Parts: sequence; structure tokens; C-alpha cells
Amino acid sequence: MLIHAHQLSKSYGSKLALDRVDLTLDGSDSIALVGPNGAGKTTLMSLICGYLQPSSGSLSVLGQAPGSSELLGQLSALPQDAQLDPGFSIGIQLRHFGALQGMSKSEADREARRVLDLVQLADTFSSRPQDLSHGMRKRVTIAQALMGQPKLVLLDEPTAGLDPANARAVRELVNNLRGQCHFLISSHNLEELQKMCSTVLHIEQGRISQTLEVHGGQNDAILTLTLAPQSGKDAGRWLGQLPGVNEVTHKGQQEFLLRYDNNAHPQFDIELLQALHQQQMEYRQLGRGLSLEDRLFSGSSTE
Repeated sequence: MLIHAHQLSKSYGSKLALDRVDLTLDGSDSIALVGPNGAGKTTLMSLICGYLQPSSGSLSVLGQAPGSSELLGQLSALPQDAQLDPGFSIGIQLRHFGALQGMSKSEADREARRVLDLVQLADTFSSRPQDLSHGMRKRVTIAQALMGQPKLVLLDEPTAGLDPANARAVRELVNNLRGQCHFLISSHNLEELQKMCSTVLHIEQGRISQTLEVHGGQNDAILTLTLAPQSGKDAGRWLGQLPGVNEVTHKGQQEFLLRYDNNAHPQFDIELLQALHQQQMEYRQLGRGLSLEDRLFSGSSTE
């Protein structure tokens, strides 16, 4: 079992940050932790790492108490504001983290090179942090979190402030490591989380308010369509007149939710693409079901 919490609470003086959280996570490759600022995300992750002690309740991580020596090398975490030391090369710093896990010098050297290769920065081993871009430094810190092949890795806002290329590299890394380790990722970027995670925990006012499977709502008779900007002001009206469409919701800009009759039009997605082609209307994206944002916040989820 990855994480098990029973009636877990944490208070800072009179402020209740976590309120009797019950949580069991087992088997999901990547788990997203979302919620507003001050909801309790950082507190929960700090308890999991053993940085804080709970005020009441119980918590186990990989079957062990947080902070236990048995978790050395099994659990790692990357805070959002993690920094590299400008005075030492990337290789020296990663080897140091390997030594802290009990690796020999040669083992730490091999492991440092392995994790740099994972994040596609093998040629930065002898570089200093100031020689790298912000996005590259972020990927190096993720490599640091992967030292020793931990079973559970906690990442806080891993793609925040990254350009699209570096954000994609982080996303591909997480997806490529599925089956090798588990990730718990805290972020406000729901679009990125939808591409990386299989399970989403929504925390609000110190409690887990929703648990969703990212792809769990994709069999609903709903399509999310994003049209090109030049599609025109009457696109919503035109979409509503298509055979099989029951309802069209304009979400803003050129994004629409289409609810349709799946019994009469089981291949409606293909029909829609054909209709768009005939009208010479360009589209940017077409997805089944509701987006993660809609399922969390619109109240439209069928789960």
C-alpha cells in the first residue's frame, strides 16, 4: 500500500489545516493532489515525508511510519522552490545525494549519470547550475528526486514556470516511469495533471472532497471541442443544429461541450469531424467526456 491515512488531522495553533482525512492509495502510478491555496496540500505532503507530525490520527507510507529509516531510498520529495548549489557541479551534487543514501562513490557516480540520462541532460554532469536554463535546472532537481530508484516520489508544482518544451519533457518523464515508481504530484495546472496522472485527489478546507479517475468519465456521451479562432461567432448555433446533438455549452473563447444521443449516433465523433471538414471549419482539439476541470468544479460529473 502506498499511503494509508485514518482520521488524520494537523493543527497549527488554533488553525486546523487537515481535518480527519481518511485516505487509501494503492496501485495508481501517478496521483494528482489539487485544491486552492491553503487547502492543506503542503501540510499533507509534509506529513507524508515526515517533516511534520500529525496532531491526531494515523498515517503510513509504503507500510512504514513517515520519517522511518526503512523509507530511506524508498521515498523522495521535490519541493517547488528546491534550489541547486551554485558552487558545485551537477555531478558532484547528485553524487552527494547518492552518498547520503549509503551509496559508494562509484555507485553514486553511476546513479547520478543514470538519472541525468532519464531527464535527457546527460551532458550537464560537469556543468554548474548557473550554466543551465531555468527549465534545465528544474529537470536536474527532478533527477535528484529519482536518485536511488525510490518507490514513491512527491513532486510539488514540477512544471510551474517552465516553457512548453521543458514542461513536455517533465510530463514525458513521469509517463515513461509508470510501472517503475509512483508519483504524488501537487499542482494547480489541471491540464498538465490530466496528461500525467491516473487518479486525482481534490482537497478543500483540510478534507479530501473528491477522488476521481482521470479517464473515468470518457464513456459519457459528451465531447469537448475547441475550434480555431477564425471559426466565427455562429459556431455554437451551427453545432446545436447537427443531427444527434442534445445540448451545446459554450465554455468561452472557442471551446464547446456537446452532449449527444449516443444510442442514435454511436460514432458521433466521426460525424462531427466530417461535418467540420465539409464546413471548412478548423478545430484545435477534440476530446471525449468532460475535462478534469469540468469534472472537478462544474458539478457535471456522473461519478
